[in-house]
Amino acid sequence: MPTLHLADITFANRPSQLPLLSRLANILAASPAVTHLLVRGSLAHGTADRLSDVDFVVGVQDAALPAFARALDDLMSVEAGALLPGWRDTIVADLGGVGMVFLVPDEGHLHQIDLYLVPASHVPHLRATVATAVLLDREPALAPAEDTAVAERFAAEFFARPRTCAELLIEHLVLAVLLHKRVKRGQRFVAYSEWHRLHTATKDLIKTALVPTSRFWGWYQLREELALTPISRACLGDLEAAISGPAVPAASDVDAAVERTLALVERSCPEALHGLEDAISAYRTYLELM
Repeated sequence: MPTLHLADITFANRPSQLPLLSRLANILAASPAVTHLLVRGSLAHGTADRLSDVDFVVGVQDAALPAFARALDDLMSVEAGALLPGWRDTIVADLGGVGMVFLVPDEGHLHQIDLYLVPASHVPHLRATVATAVLLDREPALAPAEDTAVAERFAAEFFARPRTCAELLIEHLVLAVLLHKRVKRGQRFVAYSEWHRLHTATKDLIKTALVPTSRFWGWYQLREELALTPISRACLGDLEAAISGPAVPAASDVDAAVERTLALVERSCPEALHGLEDAISAYRTYLELM
């Protein structure tokens, strides 16, 4: 097992998330494909509170990046106890790799774990431009140009791939956790942005379930496409209810949005719930404790 350099970050702020951060770091560092583990965000800057997420940059050998990313759901579920498959993070800035968000229970709380996988060849540039604390620094094998091209192509295809109903459901569940944190912290501007993102995910979920071959972009022609059957009209009513709420949500609004989304999924694409019933029950319990 490699030595992880936790002393500096421990001395800086002794965050309550440190035991979880240490456990996750050991899980990730056990893979020989991983060359670097960097912590960024509030844990790296010494400004973390009890709601702060654990935000890793994971350097991976260029050629191994696609396989490591595909195995990440299983790794985080089996080894770290993640409740749900990872959400393809569309909020994080483009750092040359791919971002995933997992929800991991620890000490009675549900923690947001941000994992950004970056090709090892990109790590020097990233470290020069993004403030991080170093946990693991292995010398990577020299990546030939074709390996770097494989990693870059995978990253581009990763975000271009259309999302399934199950992925959009997970996006709702992750965004609800983020929104609860914004509400508790009084971060109204960020809450406004993520609330709109949740509404957009609701629209995307309905279109993916009911009109997957739609020729219209974004929010255009929704009524014309969705007012044709009882199920689609009910889903359109769910979307009307979502966008008719406040511009900045309260905690109760976020909880109502989660329940509305779960009902919408059960009505329009129940297969998206397959295998997630126990996870969603646990998720509801943790949400009540936030």
